[in-house]
Amino acid sequence: MGFRSSSSKRILLTGPPGCGKTTVVRKVADLLPGGASGFYTEEARDERGQRIGFRVISLDGKRGELARKGPGPGPRVGSYLVNVKDFERVALPLLSAEAGGVLLIDEIGKMECCSEEFVRRVEKVFEAETSILATIPLRGGGDFIETIRRRRDAETVLVTRENREALPEQLAAKLSPLPKREPS
Repeated sequence: MGFRSSSSKRILLTGPPGCGKTTVVRKVADLLPGGASGFYTEEARDERGQRIGFRVISLDGKRGELARKGPGPGPRVGSYLVNVKDFERVALPLLSAEAGGVLLIDEIGKMECCSEEFVRRVEKVFEAETSILATIPLRGGGDFIETIRRRRDAETVLVTRENREALPEQLAAKLSPLPKREPS
C-alpha cells in the first residue's frame, strides 16, 4: 500500500452504505489547512423522509441533481434515473489535476460513472501528481471502479462505526501538503 511519491497521496474510503464515508470526507475538507476542492453526494428526501434521489454538492456550494426516482429517458441505476447533465455541470469543473491540491471525490460509484467524461477525468487526476481522497463502493460497481480499487498507488481504508470519528484527523494529517523547504 505504498504511495507513488511523497508529494501526492491517494486514499480510497470504502464501506457499506451508511457507515459514514461522506461524513468523513466532509470533515476532512474542513480540517485541511490549504483547503480542498471536490464534491460530495447526499440523499434527497421528500417531506415524509422517504429517499427520492441524490444530490451532488461542490465544496464551494454549487448544487445539482445526481439522480431521482421516477420515469424518464436516460441511464438508470436501480430505481434511479441519473441526471448526467446536472451532475457534470457541478462535478466536472472540479476534476482538475492541480499540483499540490487535495481533491475530494465522493464518490466514484455506479451513478457517477454514467458520465463518460467523469470517468475520463478521474483517470487523468489519478495519473497526475494530485492528492486524492475518494470514496468507492465496498463491492462491485463495474470495471472502472475495480480498476480504481486495484490501484497500487492508493491506500484503501474501510470506514466503520468504530473508526469513523478518528479517521478525519488521521486522513487530514496524511493528505496535508508538506511545507515547502527553502533552498539552503
